Amino acid sequence: MTTEAIRVQGLEKSYKDLHVLRGVDFSVASGSVFALLGSNGAGKTTVVRILSTLLRPDAGTAAVGGFDVLAQAADVREAISLTGQFAAVDEILTGRENLVLVARLRRVKDAARVADDLLDRFQLTDAAGRRVGTYSGGMRRRLDIAMSLIGDPPVIFLDEPTTGLDPQSRVEVWNSVKELAGQGKTVLLTTQHLDEAEHLADRIAILHQGRIIADGTLEQLKRLLPPAKAEYVEKQPSLEEVFLAVIGHHSGAADAPTTAPTPGEQR
Repeated sequence: MTTEAIRVQGLEKSYKDLHVLRGVDFSVASGSVFALLGSNGAGKTTVVRILSTLLRPDAGTAAVGGFDVLAQAADVREAISLTGQFAAVDEILTGRENLVLVARLRRVKDAARVADDLLDRFQLTDAAGRRVGTYSGGMRRRLDIAMSLIGDPPVIFLDEPTTGLDPQSRVEVWNSVKELAGQGKTVLLTTQHLDEAEHLADRIAILHQGRIIADGTLEQLKRLLPPAKAEYVEKQPSLEEVFLAVIGHHSGAADAPTTAPTPGEQR
């Protein structure tokens, strides 16, 4: 792996007259969690599909682990794992059987041991012998992420991993992502949930109308807005305020924010 796990330059993609990506540029450092933040239809899944070699771009370049996604697609696939918006698990099989099946398909040695280790790491040991059809949404998603780790890929793509989950299940998935980060994995997370990006990401990029319009750490993004001050009190803008202000500015919408964030209460 290079120090840059992912590099994207000038990425473009259209579907007939619909321009989804209009020159996307960003890079992701190895061992970091990078959140691609945007509204529905912003192009987040298209970016992930290109990076995972499932879709060809119209223009631009992209590399994962130093491998070009077009010229070295097989090497890219060896270096990544992709978890889509909905858990890709077999509900008829047990949790352990799902893991063993994937391990055997990937020709991993000692599939049973690998499955048991992952069940333990993702707090699923007690449910290992139950059919996945009886699992909660959070348990299914955790199992899905566990399955994506078989073969020890260094780069993980999580495309809106908490879609449709209740608050408790979302927290379970967040803990799983933190577990991945603690293991030194590079995680590219797409989400439309601002709090998700705020809690998990080392760096955040905002994708809007096919372009990256802001990219940085949470603190760097907050500095895009002037601090709201009150006597003895300074309220830093939330990521939600930054997101709405940046989107409004680039859209030129009539309802774009025209004032600084509401100051904190005065003492």
